[in-house]
Amino acid sequence: MPVKVAIVGRANVGKSTLFNRIIGERLSITDDQPGVTRDRIYGRASWLGKDFSLIDTGGIEIKDAPFLTEIRAQAEIAINEADVVVFLTDCRNGITVEDEEVAKILYKSNKPVILAVNKVDDAKYLDMLYEFYALGFGDPIGVSSAHGIGIGDLLDKIISYFPGDIDSNYPEGTIKFCLIGCPNVGKSSLANTLIGDNRSIVSNIAGTTRDSIDTVFKKDGVNYVVIDTAGIRKRGKVYENAEKYSVLRAISAVERSNVVLFLLDAEKGIIEQDAHVASYIEEYGRAGVIVVNKWDAIEKDNNTMNKWVDDIRETFKFLRFAPICFISAKDNKRVQTLFPEIKRAYENHNKRLSTSVLNDCLAEAVAMNPPQNYNKGKARFYYATQMGVEPPTFIIFVNDTEYVHFSYVRYLENCFREAFDFTGTPIKLFLRKRD
Repeated sequence: MPVKVAIVGRANVGKSTLFNRIIGERLSITDDQPGVTRDRIYGRASWLGKDFSLIDTGGIEIKDAPFLTEIRAQAEIAINEADVVVFLTDCRNGITVEDEEVAKILYKSNKPVILAVNKVDDAKYLDMLYEFYALGFGDPIGVSSAHGIGIGDLLDKIISYFPGDIDSNYPEGTIKFCLIGCPNVGKSSLANTLIGDNRSIVSNIAGTTRDSIDTVFKKDGVNYVVIDTAGIRKRGKVYENAEKYSVLRAISAVERSNVVLFLLDAEKGIIEQDAHVASYIEEYGRAGVIVVNKWDAIEKDNNTMNKWVDDIRETFKFLRFAPICFISAKDNKRVQTLFPEIKRAYENHNKRLSTSVLNDCLAEAVAMNPPQNYNKGKARFYYATQMGVEPPTFIIFVNDTEYVHFSYVRYLENCFREAFDFTGTPIKLFLRKRD
């Protein structure tokens, strides 16, 4: 399960700059004006093979100013939900009243706290670190978010607090799948029906499920873990503080899953934010199954299902690999049809092909549809090999990657899909120039 690390501190100490430095992109807005980061911003980071989620927060202050109450509430939620907290201060200003206020909040959290002192841009500032021992969080680590000084030491300290992997406790071959979708599409009802036990709260109130809940069960001799998650709303329409954090939990569930069940509500139809929710399957390269829930609650004719399939394929073009199931979780109708699709998606997500079989398919595809001249050259394909699984990933060696139009790569992907059953899983093709 991805560890969550929160960066907290008073305003204008460089939290967003540190956040951007660690994740390697300018996701957070940085400005000298205090209070620019009003909401929590999430990113993914990795250090020495350890992946984790990073949370940037607004500055905690005790003065009265617009948004400060909301900023403080956001920061406190992040502290409460994080596994490790980085407390960022500023060596140029020393310990301030606001720093002491943040320290009081952190004392109550009972979370591992790493004290980082920012803006140590030169050795002459190192002596200023001693003052920060007074905050009571052990040895302060001097860093410069702007110049990258001390970031490696900080990251070493962060990952030293990481717990063991929760997923290592499951038997080998266990299929982990999660349920995602907009609020109130029936995720908890489906989870309960799948496991045959009311382990999750079922309610018609959107947002009942605040956390991700793991439930282990066995079906036809196969071990499964179902991860029920809070409903995801479009980022701009999530108002309640706790609900905002549920999005990160749902994303964490997707990261931990082998297969993702994406739920749609047959009564509401496809709504705007469904595409946003579904995009996480593509973004994290997970196997997927599209589930239309509450199917028995709508009036149907002979063409209703076909129209739904056409609309889904048109709206979610990036999920063309995902099978579509029509169920009613509440009435337990056709729910059992999900298990064969989950199992097939999992197996295809982990499928390995021999190099010889793969190259037979490549040679046949090129012979049937030779590449045309592109960028003043013609592509010549040498061979293909599988690089990995989850999802199946292939490298194709070519005389020059610049000679290959993106549409031809899509053609080769379709050929691979037709030759080998990749239902339920994305596949990735990379071109590499042969030296």
